Amino acid sequence: KNELAGPFKIGIIPTLSPYIIPLFIGEFSKSYPLVDLHIEEMKTENITQALEADEIDTGILVTPLHHQQIIERKLFNEPFHIYASKNHLFHKKKQININNISFDDIWLLNEGHCLRNQILNICKIHSKKNSNVHFESGNLETLKNIIDKHEGYTLLPHLATLDLNANVKHKLKNFTGPVPAREVSLVHARIFLKEKFIDALEKVILNNLPKSITSHKKKITTIEIY
Repeated sequence: KNELAGPFKIGIIPTLSPYIIPLFIGEFSKSYPLVDLHIEEMKTENITQALEADEIDTGILVTPLHHQQIIERKLFNEPFHIYASKNHLFHKKKQININNISFDDIWLLNEGHCLRNQILNICKIHSKKNSNVHFESGNLETLKNIIDKHEGYTLLPHLATLDLNANVKHKLKNFTGPVPAREVSLVHARIFLKEKFIDALEKVILNNLPKSITSHKKKITTIEIY
């Protein structure tokens, strides 16, 4: 009958799952009711290992991986924004130049998160953080809450900013061009038996991306951060 049916396993990194899963899960499950969808949050390294071991069918993560055994299907480029406390120097600025980013007062995800490495690459950090508090979180929501109630700043990917409360949106600052961005892709092993599944998933995700993601490419120049 040419219908999609059976188990389909997806691994997705934690800094994407809260924002991408809600975009596609409803339409996908309705369009393909015979697919038994399993989604698990995993770090990038664990996704690549699970793909190699045939434990999952596809991954949603940040590329490039530079992995010869994995195929990458680019979905979109996601720009970054500054999220700064109300008493931070960045809060007084309308836009931030990427060259002004430093390690002072920045809050980071803990080691093992690819987003941490991307932010470190943006900052080009070579010095130690000038603070007597050393805390690194496993999720972006914790970092935002610390900044709301304390001080400092962090970098947020665009999808993480769409549902910000109106009371805190003034803490969000854009970069002047070129804007740092990360490349988000679907990935799968080269020997792949469920191509129709991933074709369907790719189509549903692309059809449900917010306009601010699909249109930004025409309006701003981005530099991809890995």
